[in-house]
Amino acid sequence: MKILFVSPEVAPFVKEGGLADVVGALPKALAAAGHDVRVICPRHGSLRVGTEWKRREEVLYVPTGEGTQFASLWETVLDDEAKVPLYFVEYEEYFSRGEIYHGPWGAHGDNDRRFAFFSRAALESCHLLDWIPDVVHCHDWTTGLVPVYLNTLYRFGPWSGTASVYTIHNLEHQGNFSPEIMQFTQLPNWVFQESGLESMGRMNWMKGAIYHANKITTVSPTYAEEIRTPSGGFGLDHALRFKGGDLLGILNGIDLDAWAPQTDPLLGANFSSSDLTGKSTVKAELQRKFGLAENPHMPIFGVVSRLFHQKGLDLLASVVERMATSGRMQLVVLGSGEQWEEESFSQAAARHPESVGTYIGFNEALAHKVIGGSDFFVMPSRFEPCGLGQQYAMRYGSIPIVRRTGGLADTVVPVGEENATGFLFNEPHPHELLDRIFEAVSIWEYAPDEVHRLRMNGMNRDASWERSAREYSQVYEWAVQARRG
Repeated sequence: MKILFVSPEVAPFVKEGGLADVVGALPKALAAAGHDVRVICPRHGSLRVGTEWKRREEVLYVPTGEGTQFASLWETVLDDEAKVPLYFVEYEEYFSRGEIYHGPWGAHGDNDRRFAFFSRAALESCHLLDWIPDVVHCHDWTTGLVPVYLNTLYRFGPWSGTASVYTIHNLEHQGNFSPEIMQFTQLPNWVFQESGLESMGRMNWMKGAIYHANKITTVSPTYAEEIRTPSGGFGLDHALRFKGGDLLGILNGIDLDAWAPQTDPLLGANFSSSDLTGKSTVKAELQRKFGLAENPHMPIFGVVSRLFHQKGLDLLASVVERMATSGRMQLVVLGSGEQWEEESFSQAAARHPESVGTYIGFNEALAHKVIGGSDFFVMPSRFEPCGLGQQYAMRYGSIPIVRRTGGLADTVVPVGEENATGFLFNEPHPHELLDRIFEAVSIWEYAPDEVHRLRMNGMNRDASWERSAREYSQVYEWAVQARRG
């Protein structure tokens, strides 16, 4: 099949979250399965033209309510091995700024125009390339207008057989704008209705995509169930229940080349499930890096995360004193976010320098060392559509301690079950998290064989994109059947 990915970010070129990782990895797995896959993204100001990039000579004409606008199209590949074509839409007025969605002042005030333009430009680029896809796979609110366009302005002619698949990576961010942007989009007025783009008098792009897409996916089966409920639906649970027959969850994989402990150049020492010697070396280096007491027998609990309410690190901040004063464990935290959480962990590190280490900010090499050198990995998220951190941790022999939600519940098998890989707790309460932490410490101290079994199960777990690609291939077939009747 011919498949076009439309996304505001794609790893490793431009990235703000897990969406970029999906768009950077899934197309390669699909191409390996025999599909003709291409990816299109805005050329943000942070992108630098590589020597292998080519700027197409043809002008990209993009119709808008303010007349036709003229853009350029750059062409390269996702990587040298997969050779998946990657296109960047260049239009300086909207995309020359470095940030994707927001700057220090908040969200860009013209995000509605920027991404309405990009959605239209992505489709018009196919005319320029003389390549009409069977499926357009779009992602999150920024591309929410694409399925609406395919059902209206692109319903007939060469696009009449093109289906849309819409993936929700995070339902919380929906793209709510004034209906004044309707004139710019050139969409017919009838799409601004309750079973479409309208939500409390405003435009909701994600809601429009839910109603107009042929098939809808989320990034884990449990999250697909959670978002159909009032507590997890962020106001869109009614629409998702209505379209429930077209909604399913497909678990994200991870890039097994970028996250491979046996070859990872950022670790300082390598290891594998058959030889864990290097993990001890990475652990010792991690203790030195954070100024902790260098003790191979002391378990390290690692955190690599944004410090926001969703991630539940406030639960950990509430119990860090108990952890530090127990004398039975160490904690390292890498992340940034809400100021009070940053200060809480920094102050804990100042009070307990031998058992708590904190790095405020982000450092890619250090993130690999934290994940590789930790014995346990803490992710107490209030909600987590899929989660990559716990999957990286298992691959690196760090045993996850997670809340039973979204993709965390789908990837971590709890202690006590066959093929167990980690620890789960149910409610977002500090005492539940602390119970699992001390359970993990007890197993570390009294059942080293169980620790080894958990590690081996996690490291040998299938986290490849090939499995996900097979499931998406089936969804694409269903979407095309729905589109073409």
